[in-house]
Parts: sequence; structure tokens; C-alpha cells
Amino acid sequence: MSIEVSNESGVDVPEELLVDVATFALGRMDVHPAAELSMVLVDSETMAELHLQWMDLPGPTDVMSFPMDELTPGGRPDSPEPGPAMLGDIVLCPEFAATQAAAAHHSTDHELAVLTVHGVLHLLGYDHAEPDEEKEMFGIQGRVLDEWYSDRRRRARDRRLAARDDRLLGNTGFVTDDAAAVRLDAGNRTHDEHGGA
Repeated sequence: MSIEVSNESGVDVPEELLVDVATFALGRMDVHPAAELSMVLVDSETMAELHLQWMDLPGPTDVMSFPMDELTPGGRPDSPEPGPAMLGDIVLCPEFAATQAAAAHHSTDHELAVLTVHGVLHLLGYDHAEPDEEKEMFGIQGRVLDEWYSDRRRRARDRRLAARDDRLLGNTGFVTDDAAAVRLDAGNRTHDEHGGA
């Protein structure tokens, strides 16, 4: 997945977390691995302008999605072969997310993860205008988030165990410092390829 994040919000946001959860959600939704996505973080004033312009609703909101292509799992439906596509843009408002997080008694990072998955699902054609649609979309959103958190815990555990093994093997002389550094570097590349966690 190619995910570009542009932070125009003036708020420090863990961009690697947003990329990680978006990548995970797109993978779970069977989107082609070469698909592209843009995420833009904006301030409340900009979000209010977008909300009024595109939804004809006053005031800021948490997330808006702007699909680029009509998609089916794996790519565009009008392509002869499933393949990569520009999915579109997700616009997030970290200020609004922080307010919602405080009201819900959870972290802003968690709220941003929820909103990222929500935005991805909107790009893929899910909606919550009707009760049945809402049940389906929020059910998928909850499952994807639960799986992502489990995957993050597994990756963190694997990194801790690999670091411990390198340290123990280095102390016993079975692995030289150079070999441990090569193994650690390979583990970091794998970590970076998955968007970090």
C-alpha cells in the first residue's frame, strides 16, 4: 500500500500509527497491495469549511472520505484485471478527535485509529445512513480494530523476544555483535514495512 500523510492541522499526530492501521484495514478488506491512499490532517476551521462545502452541514466533523475510484475487493471493477487504484482521500481533524476521545474516556491515538478505519470503509463504499448499513459498517470497523490491536501486540512481543534472544546469544558468545546487528536490522526493516507498531 502506498499511503501518504499530510499533516496540515498544527497538531502533533503519530503518523506511523495512522499508516499502520490504514494499511492493516486495507489488507483485511482485500484491497490490492499496490493501491494508493492519501490522508490529510486539518484544523477545525478547515474541516468546518469542507463539511459545509461537501455535506452542507455546519461546523467541523471528525473524518470525511473522498473516494477516487469505484472499487471492488482487489481493484477497480472496470479493469480487465484487478489491480492497484487510487482509493481517494481521508481527511481527519485531530482537534475534533481529541474532543471525542476525551468524551469517550479513551486516548486520542485510539480515536484517530477508529476514525482512520472508518474513513477507509467509507472509501470502500460502506455507509451508515440506514440502520442495516450502520450495523454492517460498525461491525466490520470493530472487528478490524480488534484484529489490528492483536496484531500490534503480537509484533511488539516478537520484537521484544528477538531483542532478548540477540542479547542472550550475544552474552553467551553464540552470536557475534555483528550478527546480532544484522538480525536486528532485518527485524527493523520488517517492522518498518508493516508501518511500525
